[in-house]
Amino acid sequence: MTNLRTVSDTKRAFYNYHSRPINSLYRRVVEELMVEMHLLSVNVDFVYNPLYALGVVTSFDRFMVGYEPAEDKESIFAAICRAVGGDPQQYRQDADALTTDLSNLSLSDLNTQLTNAKATNGDSLQGKLHMVANQASAKYTRLMAVGLYTLFETVDKSALDDKDKREELLKAAADMLALPSDKVDKDLELYRSNLEKMAQAQEVMKDILAAERKKREQRAQAKKEAVSAPDTTSDAAPDTAESES
Repeated sequence: MTNLRTVSDTKRAFYNYHSRPINSLYRRVVEELMVEMHLLSVNVDFVYNPLYALGVVTSFDRFMVGYEPAEDKESIFAAICRAVGGDPQQYRQDADALTTDLSNLSLSDLNTQLTNAKATNGDSLQGKLHMVANQASAKYTRLMAVGLYTLFETVDKSALDDKDKREELLKAAADMLALPSDKVDKDLELYRSNLEKMAQAQEVMKDILAAERKKREQRAQAKKEAVSAPDTTSDAAPDTAESES
């Protein structure tokens, strides 16, 4: 009997792949994504597909905006994927291929392909949507909902501005792909809300870092001025013995 990988195993593997500390503002983002992907990877009902890959990549990229040092971001992403037994290159390639399939598509074109998803296979986007629509028994994850949202956002971002229209579009799309529309709606509202909160936290952190940088510069300038100031202690008083003589 094969022992299933535990969350602790996955976290340990992650830090073996990426040994540098995680910026405190982003630590929860990294750990929550990693734990969710771990739980899916050990669930027998979960099936990997391009929509899920797009959701993973989009979630990571959106919530990691502004991460410093920037050069650590890809290392962190790769470590998350490898820690759950995945291939970071496959995630990126599948997500990129899906968004490339959307090039030059209108909102109407996307809706047509979604409508035909269950019945019609095909190349590129149609085939990928067909794959998702025919995995009705597979484990649902909010990352698929994020992937679905990204499809619409890529084709026509303005279509998502109006709440009623957004909910109507996403509910219809979820139904066509055999995804639980009520869960999709709740997950995407939370996703949008968390993105806003993260953006606010990033702005606060920027202000804090800017204030700290200004203080350091002021201290450095004060130290520099103190070093370069003339030494007035050299103007000593006349020698007492000499004056008495």
